Amino acid sequence: MYRAQLFSTDVCIPSLFLSVQEANEANTHVSTNLSNQSTIPTQARDHRWWIRVSVYAIFVLCGESVATLLGRLYYDKGGNSKWMAALVQIAGFPILLPYYGISPRKNNNRTTNSNIVLVKPPSALTISSVYISLGLLNGAVCLFHSIGLFHLPVSTYSLICATQLSFSAFFSFFLNSQKFTPYIVNSLMLLTISSVLLLFQADLSEPSKVSGRKYIIGFIFTIFASAGYGLMLSLTQFSLQKVLKRETFSAIMDMTLYQSLVATLATLVGLFISGDWKVLKKEMERFDLGKVSYVMTLTWAAISWQLCNIGAVGLILEVSSLFSNVISALSLPVVPVLAVIFFHDRIDGVKVIALVLAIWGLMSYIYQHYLESKKSKKESEGYGIEGTAPSMEETRSSGGLDGVSLVEFETSFFKEVES
Repeated sequence: MYRAQLFSTDVCIPSLFLSVQEANEANTHVSTNLSNQSTIPTQARDHRWWIRVSVYAIFVLCGESVATLLGRLYYDKGGNSKWMAALVQIAGFPILLPYYGISPRKNNNRTTNSNIVLVKPPSALTISSVYISLGLLNGAVCLFHSIGLFHLPVSTYSLICATQLSFSAFFSFFLNSQKFTPYIVNSLMLLTISSVLLLFQADLSEPSKVSGRKYIIGFIFTIFASAGYGLMLSLTQFSLQKVLKRETFSAIMDMTLYQSLVATLATLVGLFISGDWKVLKKEMERFDLGKVSYVMTLTWAAISWQLCNIGAVGLILEVSSLFSNVISALSLPVVPVLAVIFFHDRIDGVKVIALVLAIWGLMSYIYQHYLESKKSKKESEGYGIEGTAPSMEETRSSGGLDGVSLVEFETSFFKEVES
């Protein structure tokens, strides 16, 4: 009987150590997953995060508003080239070059408090494909916008551009897994209504001089431009997070620079093939404000658009592509108000209502992120140390695979064997 009990014990003890080893490996795997998950999806949004988002939002609002006003000045004073209007939106990337001379390049490895997570960089072919595809799409969107504005009345063009929020929401849902809360839906609705109200600021009693064929062409190209812009923002977010796997300021600069470079080269090819370059000299000579003003108008418009692009990519990285489009849509009612100051346009109640609705929509979106920030802070404080997950030792001592401590399991087993 005693020999049989010893034989049984000899068989069970190896099984015990095998079970303990498997449980330790399982706990190690769980701890690693918890640590990885805690550093990627949810980070506490402190004051530095809000400052970065605010700076990028100011870049988008100021850049797009100033560039739009300068674009209007270009058309009002004699400018007429669609390719030049498209080129100005993307050709300001040389102002980014000094950054690469003063900023040290860092590796793409990410480190945490207790673990080192090595991120394998994508191949040169993958990186080139991302920049080239996004650059070509960006060039096409700029050209489509220029063609649409050339063929359509400003009121109709603004109304169609208001649909870009809907396209952005659609692509964000499928490409970026965007979650829609009541506050976000309320924000999108208010911003869309605010943009639609701009239709009534134009004098609709003035007969349109656009023919039916040109109207259809302008309508189609403006729809494509709105859809393409929403798609470009979602693809940019997808590329930064899933393909390039870089979430740093240098990633923002690289994306803006190389994307603008490719788009500029593609637009220059179109400018020379179309023959528009032949009339640019005459256009500059006939510009109402003179040659110097012609050059300065296009130069500052290009710089303003580049600042807008930096802010847009920064908002994509910090928040989402949908929020970046929300800030861009906010500039639609801001521009008419600025036009009252600089171009002495007539102010009316519709412009004021549109601006109020746009600000209300923005506040609704910001409040949603405020709620998420509070939730994230509470979750981090639940671990005792902000932004860290429980260690393997804490997991092992708190409970095993079935909520039973491994130490308790070993103790109870040996007590049973000795008895």
